[in-house]
Amino acid sequence: MKANVSPTSSCRRRNEPKLSRTKKKINKIAPIFQFKASSTPSSSLLHQFQTYYNSLPLSHSLCLFFNFSFFPCNPTTTTTKGDSRRREITKMVRRLFACFGKGSTTTSSSSAAANHNVTVDTTAEEQQRGGAVLVELFTSQGCKTSPEAEMLVSRLGRGDFGLDFPVIVLAYHVDYWDYMGWKDPYGSSHWTVRQKAYVEALNLDTMFTPQIVAQGKAQCVGNEEDPMLSLIKTAPRFPSLGFQATFQRPTSDSLQVSLKGALRSKVDNNGANVMVALYENGLVINCPSGENKGRVLSNDFVVRKLEKLCTVKDISAKKTVSGTVNFTLWESFNSSKCGVAVFVQNTSHQVFGSQNFQLPDDI
Repeated sequence: MKANVSPTSSCRRRNEPKLSRTKKKINKIAPIFQFKASSTPSSSLLHQFQTYYNSLPLSHSLCLFFNFSFFPCNPTTTTTKGDSRRREITKMVRRLFACFGKGSTTTSSSSAAANHNVTVDTTAEEQQRGGAVLVELFTSQGCKTSPEAEMLVSRLGRGDFGLDFPVIVLAYHVDYWDYMGWKDPYGSSHWTVRQKAYVEALNLDTMFTPQIVAQGKAQCVGNEEDPMLSLIKTAPRFPSLGFQATFQRPTSDSLQVSLKGALRSKVDNNGANVMVALYENGLVINCPSGENKGRVLSNDFVVRKLEKLCTVKDISAKKTVSGTVNFTLWESFNSSKCGVAVFVQNTSHQVFGSQNFQLPDDI
Protein backbone atom coordinates (compact mmCIF):
# COMPACT_ATOMS: atom_id res chain seq x y z
CA MET A 1 0.00 0.00 0.00
CA LYS A 2 1.08 3.55 -0.68
CA ALA A 3 2.07 5.88 2.08
CA ASN A 4 0.41 9.03 0.76
CA VAL A 5 -3.18 7.80 0.56
CA SER A 6 -5.67 5.94 2.73
CA PRO A 7 -4.30 2.44 3.42
CA THR A 8 -7.76 0.90 3.40
CA SER A 9 -8.48 2.14 -0.12
CA SER A 10 -5.06 1.56 -1.70
CA CYS A 11 -3.91 -1.64 -0.06
CA ARG A 12 -3.65 -4.56 -2.50
CA ARG A 13 -5.70 -7.33 -0.96
CA ARG A 14 -5.29 -11.04 -1.63
CA ASN A 15 -7.30 -14.00 -0.41
CA GLU A 16 -4.88 -15.92 1.78
CA PRO A 17 -5.62 -19.22 3.59
CA LYS A 18 -6.46 -18.71 7.24
CA LEU A 19 -4.43 -20.54 9.88
CA SER A 20 -7.50 -22.60 10.85
CA ARG A 21 -7.93 -23.67 7.22
CA THR A 22 -4.28 -24.67 7.05
CA LYS A 23 -4.63 -26.72 10.24
CA LYS A 24 -7.49 -28.62 8.61
CA LYS A 25 -5.25 -29.39 5.63
CA ILE A 26 -2.51 -30.52 8.01
CA ASN A 27 -4.90 -32.82 9.90
CA LYS A 28 -6.04 -34.27 6.60
CA ILE A 29 -2.57 -34.97 5.24
CA ALA A 30 -0.88 -35.85 8.56
CA PRO A 31 -1.78 -39.59 8.51
CA ILE A 32 0.19 -39.94 5.28
CA PHE A 33 3.41 -39.11 7.12
CA GLN A 34 2.89 -40.86 10.46
CA PHE A 35 5.20 -43.85 10.86
CA LYS A 36 7.76 -45.04 13.36
CA ALA A 37 11.14 -43.37 13.79
CA SER A 38 12.88 -46.69 13.31
CA SER A 39 11.54 -47.08 9.76
CA THR A 40 13.08 -45.52 6.67
CA PRO A 41 10.69 -43.31 4.67
CA SER A 42 10.64 -43.78 0.91
CA SER A 43 11.94 -41.10 -1.44
CA SER A 44 8.45 -40.51 -2.82
CA LEU A 45 7.07 -40.00 0.68
CA LEU A 46 9.78 -37.51 1.54
CA HIS A 47 9.12 -35.71 -1.74
CA GLN A 48 5.43 -35.40 -0.81
CA PHE A 49 6.37 -33.98 2.55
CA GLN A 50 8.87 -31.48 1.10
CA THR A 51 6.37 -30.33 -1.55
CA TYR A 52 3.68 -29.76 1.05
CA TYR A 53 6.10 -28.11 3.47
CA ASN A 54 7.33 -25.66 0.81
CA SER A 55 3.78 -24.49 0.18
CA LEU A 56 3.35 -23.33 3.79
CA PRO A 57 4.52 -20.14 5.50
CA LEU A 58 6.92 -20.65 8.39
CA SER A 59 4.34 -20.37 11.19
CA HIS A 60 2.06 -22.93 9.49
CA SER A 61 4.98 -25.28 8.85
CA LEU A 62 5.66 -25.37 12.58
CA CYS A 63 2.15 -26.72 13.19
CA LEU A 64 2.93 -29.48 10.67
CA PHE A 65 6.14 -30.55 12.45
CA PHE A 66 4.42 -30.90 15.82
CA ASN A 67 2.10 -33.56 14.32
CA PHE A 68 4.88 -35.80 12.95
CA SER A 69 7.08 -38.30 14.77
CA PHE A 70 9.16 -39.92 12.07
CA PHE A 71 12.35 -37.87 12.47
CA PRO A 72 15.26 -39.95 13.84
CA CYS A 73 16.99 -38.95 17.05
CA ASN A 74 20.49 -39.23 15.64
CA PRO A 75 20.91 -38.06 12.03
CA THR A 76 24.68 -38.55 12.03
CA THR A 77 25.00 -41.58 9.79
CA THR A 78 23.95 -42.05 6.19
CA THR A 79 23.62 -45.52 4.67
CA THR A 80 21.01 -45.06 1.93
CA LYS A 81 19.66 -42.31 -0.28
CA GLY A 82 16.47 -42.28 1.80
CA ASP A 83 18.50 -41.90 4.99
CA SER A 84 20.40 -38.97 3.48
CA ARG A 85 17.24 -37.14 2.56
CA ARG A 86 15.74 -37.90 5.97
CA ARG A 87 18.84 -36.47 7.62
CA GLU A 88 18.52 -33.25 5.62
CA ILE A 89 14.90 -32.80 6.67
CA THR A 90 15.75 -33.63 10.29
CA LYS A 91 18.40 -30.92 10.37
CA MET A 92 15.90 -28.50 8.88
CA VAL A 93 13.36 -29.36 11.59
CA ARG A 94 15.89 -28.96 14.38
CA ARG A 95 16.98 -25.58 13.00
CA LEU A 96 13.35 -24.53 12.95
CA PHE A 97 12.78 -25.71 16.51
CA ALA A 98 15.88 -23.80 17.58
CA CYS A 99 14.37 -20.65 16.07
CA PHE A 100 11.44 -20.97 18.46
CA GLY A 101 13.53 -21.90 21.48
CA LYS A 102 12.65 -25.61 21.24
CA GLY A 103 16.17 -26.79 20.49
CA SER A 104 19.15 -26.87 22.76
CA THR A 105 20.72 -23.53 23.53
CA THR A 106 24.00 -22.56 25.08
CA THR A 107 24.23 -19.85 27.69
CA SER A 108 27.38 -18.27 28.99
CA SER A 109 28.45 -15.52 31.32
CA SER A 110 29.76 -12.24 29.98
CA SER A 111 33.29 -13.17 30.99
CA ALA A 112 33.10 -16.44 29.04
CA ALA A 113 31.66 -14.62 26.04
CA ALA A 114 34.46 -12.10 26.10
CA ASN A 115 37.05 -14.84 25.61
CA HIS A 116 35.25 -16.66 22.81
CA ASN A 117 35.45 -15.92 19.11
CA VAL A 118 34.62 -17.83 15.95
CA THR A 119 36.01 -17.24 12.45
CA VAL A 120 34.11 -18.29 9.33
CA ASP A 121 34.66 -17.89 5.60
CA THR A 122 32.69 -18.19 2.38
CA THR A 123 32.22 -21.84 1.46
CA ALA A 124 33.71 -23.24 -1.74
CA GLU A 125 30.20 -23.97 -3.01
CA GLU A 126 29.15 -20.34 -2.58
CA GLN A 127 32.27 -19.14 -4.40
CA GLN A 128 31.64 -21.58 -7.25
CA ARG A 129 28.01 -20.44 -7.68
CA GLY A 130 29.13 -16.83 -8.11
CA GLY A 131 27.89 -13.59 -6.64
CA ALA A 132 24.56 -13.24 -4.88
CA VAL A 133 21.68 -10.90 -5.65
CA LEU A 134 20.74 -8.72 -2.68
CA VAL A 135 16.96 -8.56 -2.28
CA GLU A 136 15.62 -5.96 0.14
CA LEU A 137 11.99 -6.04 1.26
CA PHE A 138 10.33 -2.99 2.80
CA THR A 139 7.40 -4.22 4.82
CA SER A 140 5.24 -3.61 7.87
CA GLN A 141 3.07 -5.69 10.16
CA GLY A 142 0.58 -2.83 9.89
CA CYS A 143 0.11 -3.41 6.14
CA LYS A 144 -2.63 -5.82 5.05
CA THR A 145 -0.71 -7.20 2.08
CA SER A 146 2.76 -7.44 3.63
CA PRO A 147 2.30 -10.94 5.15
CA GLU A 148 2.06 -12.43 1.65
CA ALA A 149 5.32 -10.71 0.71
CA GLU A 150 6.92 -11.99 3.91
CA MET A 151 5.96 -15.53 2.95
CA LEU A 152 7.46 -15.09 -0.53
CA VAL A 153 10.82 -13.79 0.70
CA SER A 154 10.96 -16.51 3.36
CA ARG A 155 10.63 -19.10 0.61
CA LEU A 156 13.12 -17.16 -1.52
CA GLY A 157 15.66 -17.08 1.28
CA ARG A 158 15.51 -20.83 1.88
CA GLY A 159 15.89 -21.62 -1.84
CA ASP A 160 12.40 -22.82 -2.71
CA PHE A 161 12.35 -21.27 -6.19
CA GLY A 162 15.31 -23.25 -7.53
CA LEU A 163 17.39 -20.30 -8.73
CA ASP A 164 20.85 -21.20 -10.04
CA PHE A 165 22.51 -18.38 -8.12
CA PRO A 166 22.45 -17.36 -4.44
CA VAL A 167 20.09 -14.73 -3.08
CA ILE A 168 20.58 -12.70 0.11
CA VAL A 169 17.34 -11.45 1.64
CA LEU A 170 16.96 -8.54 4.06
CA ALA A 171 13.58 -7.37 5.38
CA TYR A 172 13.27 -3.80 6.69
CA HIS A 173 10.16 -3.03 8.75
CA VAL A 174 9.16 0.60 8.24
CA ASP A 175 7.26 2.61 10.83
CA TYR A 176 4.88 4.83 8.82
CA TRP A 177 1.93 2.45 9.23
CA ASP A 178 2.20 2.30 13.04
CA TYR A 179 -0.72 4.74 13.39
CA MET A 180 -3.11 2.18 11.82
CA GLY A 181 -3.76 0.42 15.13
CA TRP A 182 -0.75 -1.87 15.43
CA LYS A 183 2.80 -0.72 16.14
CA ASP A 184 5.24 -3.02 14.37
CA PRO A 185 7.70 -4.23 17.06
CA TYR A 186 10.48 -4.38 14.46
CA GLY A 187 9.61 -1.09 12.77
CA SER A 188 12.18 1.70 12.67
CA SER A 189 12.37 5.20 11.27
CA HIS A 190 15.87 4.30 10.02
CA TRP A 191 14.35 1.79 7.60
CA THR A 192 11.77 4.37 6.48
CA VAL A 193 14.63 6.75 5.66
CA ARG A 194 16.40 3.96 3.75
CA GLN A 195 13.31 3.25 1.68
CA LYS A 196 12.87 6.96 0.96
CA ALA A 197 16.42 7.06 -0.41
CA TYR A 198 15.52 4.26 -2.84
CA VAL A 199 12.30 6.06 -3.85
CA GLU A 200 14.36 9.13 -4.77
CA ALA A 201 17.15 7.16 -6.48
CA LEU A 202 14.67 5.13 -8.56
CA ASN A 203 12.57 8.21 -9.43
CA LEU A 204 9.37 6.86 -7.86
CA ASP A 205 6.36 8.97 -6.95
CA THR A 206 5.70 7.59 -3.49
CA MET A 207 6.60 5.06 -0.80
CA PHE A 208 4.57 1.88 -0.41
CA THR A 209 4.61 -1.54 1.18
CA PRO A 210 5.39 -4.25 0.42
CA GLN A 211 8.22 -3.19 -1.89
CA ILE A 212 11.15 -5.26 -3.14
CA VAL A 213 14.41 -3.71 -4.34
CA ALA A 214 16.99 -5.89 -6.12
CA GLN A 215 20.66 -4.87 -6.06
CA GLY A 216 19.54 -1.31 -5.26
CA LYS A 217 18.84 -0.88 -8.98
CA ALA A 218 15.23 -1.94 -9.68
CA GLN A 219 12.04 -2.50 -7.71
CA CYS A 220 8.60 -4.15 -7.81
CA VAL A 221 5.55 -4.80 -5.64
CA GLY A 222 6.59 -7.37 -3.06
CA ASN A 223 3.56 -9.68 -2.88
CA GLU A 224 3.53 -10.87 -6.49
CA GLU A 225 5.70 -13.92 -7.22
CA ASP A 226 6.25 -13.65 -10.98
CA PRO A 227 7.35 -9.98 -11.03
CA MET A 228 9.60 -10.65 -8.05
CA LEU A 229 11.36 -13.60 -9.71
CA SER A 230 11.67 -11.71 -13.00
CA LEU A 231 13.23 -8.76 -11.19
CA ILE A 232 15.75 -10.99 -9.41
CA LYS A 233 16.68 -13.01 -12.49
CA THR A 234 17.42 -9.88 -14.54
CA ALA A 235 19.33 -8.07 -11.78
CA PRO A 236 23.05 -7.44 -12.44
CA ARG A 237 25.40 -9.78 -10.63
CA PHE A 238 28.90 -9.20 -9.33
CA PRO A 239 31.56 -11.44 -7.79
CA SER A 240 30.92 -12.48 -4.22
CA LEU A 241 32.81 -10.50 -1.60
CA GLY A 242 35.89 -12.31 -0.30
CA PHE A 243 35.62 -11.51 3.41
CA GLN A 244 36.58 -13.71 6.30
CA ALA A 245 34.48 -12.94 9.37
CA THR A 246 35.41 -13.28 13.04
CA PHE A 247 32.59 -13.10 15.59
CA GLN A 248 33.19 -12.26 19.22
CA ARG A 249 31.03 -11.43 22.25
CA PRO A 250 32.96 -8.77 24.24
CA THR A 251 30.02 -8.67 26.67
CA SER A 252 26.80 -10.63 27.03
CA ASP A 253 24.81 -7.84 25.36
CA SER A 254 27.11 -7.07 22.42
CA LEU A 255 28.41 -8.73 19.26
CA GLN A 256 31.62 -7.76 17.52
CA VAL A 257 32.08 -8.61 13.84
CA SER A 258 35.56 -8.26 12.31
CA LEU A 259 35.89 -8.56 8.53
CA LYS A 260 38.95 -8.84 6.33
CA GLY A 261 39.20 -9.59 2.62
CA ALA A 262 38.88 -8.30 -0.94
CA LEU A 263 35.82 -6.69 -2.49
CA ARG A 264 36.53 -8.49 -5.80
CA SER A 265 35.10 -5.49 -7.67
CA LYS A 266 36.83 -2.20 -8.45
CA VAL A 267 35.60 0.94 -6.69
CA ASP A 268 35.94 4.22 -8.59
CA ASN A 269 36.61 7.76 -7.36
CA ASN A 270 32.97 8.24 -6.36
CA GLY A 271 33.48 5.77 -3.52
CA ALA A 272 31.24 3.20 -1.83
CA ASN A 273 30.21 2.08 1.64
CA VAL A 274 30.70 -1.44 3.00
CA MET A 275 27.57 -2.15 5.05
CA VAL A 276 26.95 -4.90 7.62
CA ALA A 277 23.42 -6.00 8.53
CA LEU A 278 22.48 -8.22 11.47
CA TYR A 279 19.18 -10.01 10.78
CA GLU A 280 16.94 -12.47 12.63
CA ASN A 281 14.79 -15.38 11.47
CA GLY A 282 11.85 -17.30 12.92
CA LEU A 283 9.92 -14.40 14.42
CA VAL A 284 6.25 -15.24 15.01
CA ILE A 285 3.71 -12.98 16.65
CA ASN A 286 -0.05 -12.85 17.17
CA CYS A 287 -1.40 -9.54 15.88
CA PRO A 288 -4.28 -8.40 18.13
CA SER A 289 -5.16 -5.17 16.29
CA GLY A 290 -4.70 -3.16 13.11
CA GLU A 291 -5.04 -4.26 9.48
CA ASN A 292 -3.86 -7.80 10.32
CA LYS A 293 -5.95 -8.25 13.46
CA GLY A 294 -6.33 -11.88 14.49
CA ARG A 295 -3.57 -13.17 12.21
CA VAL A 296 -0.38 -15.03 13.13
CA LEU A 297 2.46 -13.12 11.47
CA SER A 298 5.68 -14.91 10.54
CA ASN A 299 8.80 -12.86 9.75
CA ASP A 300 12.24 -13.96 8.54
CA PHE A 301 15.43 -12.08 7.60
CA VAL A 302 14.30 -9.14 9.75
CA VAL A 303 17.06 -6.53 9.89
CA ARG A 304 17.69 -5.67 13.54
CA LYS A 305 20.90 -3.66 13.10
CA LEU A 306 22.73 -2.01 10.20
CA GLU A 307 26.21 -0.49 10.50
CA LYS A 308 28.83 0.87 8.13
CA LEU A 309 32.10 -1.06 8.18
CA CYS A 310 34.07 1.49 6.17
CA THR A 311 34.07 3.78 3.15
CA VAL A 312 36.33 2.85 0.24
CA LYS A 313 37.39 4.92 -2.77
CA ASP A 314 39.47 4.27 -5.88
CA ILE A 315 40.69 0.78 -4.97
CA SER A 316 41.32 -2.33 -7.05
CA ALA A 317 39.29 -5.52 -6.86
CA LYS A 318 42.15 -7.38 -5.13
CA LYS A 319 42.98 -4.82 -2.46
CA THR A 320 42.40 -6.07 1.08
CA VAL A 321 39.80 -4.23 3.14
CA SER A 322 39.31 -4.71 6.88
CA GLY A 323 37.27 -3.30 9.71
CA THR A 324 35.15 -4.05 12.78
CA VAL A 325 31.56 -3.25 13.71
CA ASN A 326 29.89 -3.61 17.10
CA PHE A 327 26.22 -4.45 17.55
CA THR A 328 24.23 -3.86 20.71
CA LEU A 329 22.08 -6.95 21.16
CA TRP A 330 18.43 -7.20 22.15
CA GLU A 331 17.19 -9.15 25.17
CA SER A 332 15.94 -12.23 23.29
CA PHE A 333 19.01 -12.53 21.04
CA ASN A 334 19.68 -16.11 19.92
CA SER A 335 22.64 -16.66 17.61
CA SER A 336 21.05 -19.75 16.02
CA LYS A 337 18.31 -17.52 14.63
CA CYS A 338 20.60 -14.81 13.26
CA GLY A 339 22.89 -14.08 10.35
CA VAL A 340 25.08 -11.28 9.03
CA ALA A 341 24.92 -9.87 5.50
CA VAL A 342 27.72 -7.73 4.09
CA PHE A 343 27.23 -5.65 0.95
CA VAL A 344 28.92 -2.82 -0.94
CA GLN A 345 26.73 0.10 -1.99
CA ASN A 346 27.80 3.13 -4.01
CA THR A 347 26.58 6.72 -3.78
CA SER A 348 23.78 5.95 -6.26
CA HIS A 349 22.52 3.25 -3.86
CA GLN A 350 23.41 0.44 -6.27
CA VAL A 351 24.81 -2.77 -4.78
CA PHE A 352 27.77 -4.41 -6.50
CA GLY A 353 28.81 -7.22 -4.19
CA SER A 354 27.44 -9.05 -1.16
CA GLN A 355 28.15 -11.95 1.15
CA ASN A 356 26.19 -13.82 3.81
CA PHE A 357 27.32 -15.43 7.08
CA GLN A 358 25.25 -17.58 9.41
CA LEU A 359 26.17 -16.90 13.02
CA PRO A 360 27.76 -19.86 14.80
CA ASP A 361 25.50 -21.54 17.37
CA ASP A 362 28.17 -21.32 20.06
CA ILE A 363 28.98 -17.62 19.78
